This record gives sequence, C-alpha cells and structure tokens, in this order.
Amino acid sequence: MTRLWLVRHGPTHAKAMVGHTDLPADLSDTAALSRLSAALPHAPVVSSDLIRAVDTATAIAGDRTRLPHERALREFDYGDWDNRSFDAIDSPALRLYFDNPGDRRAPGGESWNDVAARVRAALDRLAGGGDLIVVAHMGVILTQWARATGQAPHAALAQRIDPLSLTRIDLTADGPVPVFANRRP
Repeated sequence: MTRLWLVRHGPTHAKAMVGHTDLPADLSDTAALSRLSAALPHAPVVSSDLIRAVDTATAIAGDRTRLPHERALREFDYGDWDNRSFDAIDSPALRLYFDNPGDRRAPGGESWNDVAARVRAALDRLAGGGDLIVVAHMGVILTQWARATGQAPHAALAQRIDPLSLTRIDLTADGPVPVFANRRP
C-alpha cells in the first residue's frame, strides 16, 4: 500500500484560469508552511514541474528526499483559456466544460479524462509502498479524489481543495481509498 499525501501548492492570487501558466506561489505564510510540514510523514517529496508546486515542495520538504519534478503532475492544460479571466472567456463552451467534464476538452487543451489518465499513470508509477508526498494542483488532486471516491467528475468538482491543504488517498491492492480531503493543519 502507498499512502499519498497530496498537497496543493501555495496561493497564486491570480484572478484567472491558471493551468500550465507558470505563476509563482505566495509562500509568505511561513507558519502555515511549518504546520503543513509537521503534519506530513518523513517521506519522499515529488512535485509538478510548475514553479508554484516546486517552490511549495521545497518550502515543506525539510530533510525529506526530493524526487525529480514530474511534468505529468501539472495542472490541467486549459489551452486558449489559460491565464485569462473568467469574465473574458465566459461562454457556453466554458460552462459545459465544468458542468459536464469528462471527454470535453478546453480549446487547444485537455479534458478531465486526459488529466485523470496522465496523473493516474504517474502516481501508479511512483507508488512504491509506504508514504509519498505529492505537491500538485487543485485539478490534479480532484481527479484522484474522484477516482478514490467513485464520484463522477462533476460531483468531485464540488470538493474544496484550498491552497496549502492536505488530501490523503491510500493506494491499496483493491484500489484507491479516500482518507480525507482539504485538511489545513
């Protein structure tokens, strides 16, 4: 069994739909970072290769082993919508993308199913038993929460995943098991 400790990166304060845009995280809340680090097991840390996840992982790693960054753990690729305000891209296509996620892709980007498959493959490859700390993004965590809970993508989107929150999913021989979501130590 592998216990996945999924950490959402620090806040970006962006007022846009941020996917692959490489924005930094605000890591000024050192008390929250310390509490988060203390709540985690002494285990290897892997992160998305986007700077907001890399820097958050570095801030909480302490003396834990840092694994190479994983491109497969990136946030959704929102394509033409990436880094644009919601007001600027509000449309029936955008609403359908979130109201009925699955195979529907963002223009020039990815679908829920695309992201869920790439993240699942990466986590299954990284799972080696024991604990693994994964610093990633809201969408990445939600795809795996849906996998673990058996929720449809639309239902999983209702689950909050706050910046610097902790979600745990255990990967067992019988499949993923949800333990908790969105804890703020």
